[in-house]
Amino acid sequence: MSDFDLSASAQAKVTPVNISPTFSRLLLFSAVSLSGGAVMILELLGTRIIAPYYGVSLYVWSSLISVTMIALALGYYVGGFLTDRYPRVRLPHVFMLAALTTALIPFFSGTVMLMTNPLGIRGGAFVSALLLFTLPLTALAMVGPFVIKLATENLQGIGRAVGSVYAISTLGSVAGTLLLGFYLLPIFGTRLIIFVVSGVLIALAIFLSIHDKLSLGKSLLTLPLIVATALIITLTSIGYARPLLSNKEFKVVYQEESVYGWVRVVDDLRYGVRLLLSDSSVLSAMSIANGQTLLGYQQIIGLLPLVRPSADNALLIGLGGGHIARDLKSKGLSTDTIEIDPAVADASLKYFNFKPTGEFIVGDGRYEIQKLHKRYHFIIHDCFTGGTEPTHMLTLEMLTQLRGMLTDQGVLALNYVGFTNGDGTKAVASVYRTLKEVFPNIRVFITDKAEFTDFIFLSSTQPIILDRSNPDLRVQWLLSHEYTLSDTDGIIITDNFNPMESLQIRKSEYYRKVFMERVTPDLLML
Repeated sequence: MSDFDLSASAQAKVTPVNISPTFSRLLLFSAVSLSGGAVMILELLGTRIIAPYYGVSLYVWSSLISVTMIALALGYYVGGFLTDRYPRVRLPHVFMLAALTTALIPFFSGTVMLMTNPLGIRGGAFVSALLLFTLPLTALAMVGPFVIKLATENLQGIGRAVGSVYAISTLGSVAGTLLLGFYLLPIFGTRLIIFVVSGVLIALAIFLSIHDKLSLGKSLLTLPLIVATALIITLTSIGYARPLLSNKEFKVVYQEESVYGWVRVVDDLRYGVRLLLSDSSVLSAMSIANGQTLLGYQQIIGLLPLVRPSADNALLIGLGGGHIARDLKSKGLSTDTIEIDPAVADASLKYFNFKPTGEFIVGDGRYEIQKLHKRYHFIIHDCFTGGTEPTHMLTLEMLTQLRGMLTDQGVLALNYVGFTNGDGTKAVASVYRTLKEVFPNIRVFITDKAEFTDFIFLSSTQPIILDRSNPDLRVQWLLSHEYTLSDTDGIIITDNFNPMESLQIRKSEYYRKVFMERVTPDLLML
């Protein structure tokens, strides 16, 4: 053997270091805790990635939970198989795989969503979750069996080892869930959190590899880890620096990721329209030239003073761009507003010329109304997101509470988007029937005499009178848009029984189709 061969052999050989068993066990349990936290963080972030295309619905949550369970089952099995059959596969390999597949999620999410869009809400949400999250979640689930194998010295201690690993993994999941929901997501965006999680996982792989080298006298991961680390750093720098999406047709004026989704102010340069978007929902559309609203249903709501001329105050639940409050102010009404999304509230002030004319409240409508101790002549229920109305805002209990906040002559105006015929009419009929349980007097108006339109329900304890002989053109226009509705097929929506998610499927899919045709899908990408 040459001098060179002897030298190379000497350099390759590393004398094992006697590492404390307590330190090794602590390192392994830290690894399993971090993997548990990463599982929950990815599962929760999944809604932020999929929601722009499929909404934050029961179907999206069901898809993500199902895919997580599939990945965990697969990871537990594969992890156990590899630890028994392939001892050269080490724990750092597992974390390296998890880190790489996690870092790739933002780069493939847009392509996956566009590809799965034809499958509809349920199929699309499930397949999207399957394609994007199966690999990283499976890799993270493999950590448990590897740690159990390493932490078990003999069969006598296997029960305690298994119990400890799964208990610590669960505690890590709890910590990850609370950390993400209470602190990380409200401060940092989805992309940054994903890249940080990936970075933490690759750092853990490096640390575990060093531990292997010291304890075993060899390392199988030096080159792969260098390549993986360089790749993740490159992906992070490219992905996090993603610019605002603008082109010759659309200009992104503002964007912010709130705890409820991506909020963007976009100028449609083709038609001179400014849009307020929350994921795939158009919350407001305004003419850039004159600042006037372009949403037809707001014209009907603007005529509310015709039915109660003496009214002087209102409550608006669902701010949008603030056009309704501005319009009512011009007619002498002060309006308290409630908007759940702080980013939407901020955008309305900065980009839609909105100035509060009453209390300006940011919070969930159902929670915030409990703190309002006043009566209103008008309450406008205008909640809309992801192509559907939030189902908890349409229940008998919610509407009963709103009735208690109205004056004796007060009117509740509820905007609901739906179909006049075909599949989906049961949702409209159910809203109507639930309102009838609360209010004895209801009149229904539509914005367009079409299959898909806005239904404006005006409900009151007192009659809502519009004189057909009145020569006022506004009254005649309103009467020409009145719609006769039957509640025969509807159900009463309650907190206990609320199937509106399934009843609104056709609407969600139709709305998303129209959105994709009119607005570039690039605006829905992470």
